Amino acid sequence: MKHILVIHGPNLNLLGIRERNIYGETTLTEINQMIREKAKNLDCEVRIEQSNYEGKITSLIGEAKDWADGIIINPASYTHTSVAIRDAILAVNIPVIEVHLSNIYKREEFRHKSLIAGVCIGQISGFGPEGYLMALEGMMKILKEG
Repeated sequence: MKHILVIHGPNLNLLGIRERNIYGETTLTEINQMIREKAKNLDCEVRIEQSNYEGKITSLIGEAKDWADGIIINPASYTHTSVAIRDAILAVNIPVIEVHLSNIYKREEFRHKSLIAGVCIGQISGFGPEGYLMALEGMMKILKEG
């Protein structure tokens, strides 16, 4: 069985109440349930974490090297600023898919640059909560193909 770490970055704990015109009304709890159901259907195990702190996210990535086959991350606002998260991804040598609920390329100019995308196998942006499920399917396909 494959093991996948899902990391939700800063402020995603506020989904459902925060900027609903951008992020929708689905809560993080609901998204996590969708992820768990998809994982069960794909016969993989997921560990889901959320943190508002860059250091915690880098630690989660570093610890994943001992047990995870892949990582799905929504770095949220750290997408555009975190060299630390980028370096942690490089250090663990685990396939990573970057996910964003909104299309970051249709938003403010500063959101168009991802420091994380260049060290990921792919990026899914703009599909709302479905993006996490797409990432999980994609990750399982990649892991099965070796």
